[in-house]
Amino acid sequence: MYRAAQQQRAVFIAVEREGLRWRIKADTLTAPEHTIPPGVNDAVRDAVIRLVRAREIRPDSYAGPVYFVLHDVGSELRARELAAALHAALYGDLGPLTRAVPPQP
Repeated sequence: MYRAAQQQRAVFIAVEREGLRWRIKADTLTAPEHTIPPGVNDAVRDAVIRLVRAREIRPDSYAGPVYFVLHDVGSELRARELAAALHAALYGDLGPLTRAVPPQP
């Protein structure tokens, strides 16, 4: 049991201060055995596009497929919300991402 737990690696998520704003990083390379469920990369990319269009993040943010960086998030609270939503999405739960960045009608 210890050996199996030791071999499990998680997707890396970070919320970092970037001057007066915040940066979110996610890296799936830290969990080489982890596979991202089908459709997740498209959903994350679409959410990043919506965030850029809403001017919540910079256009040079990076939307995967294995490494993600969202630059210039306005507040720590919003950065943590987006980081949690991205983390859930990378494990197959798109609900938090949909709530954090609703699709446009």
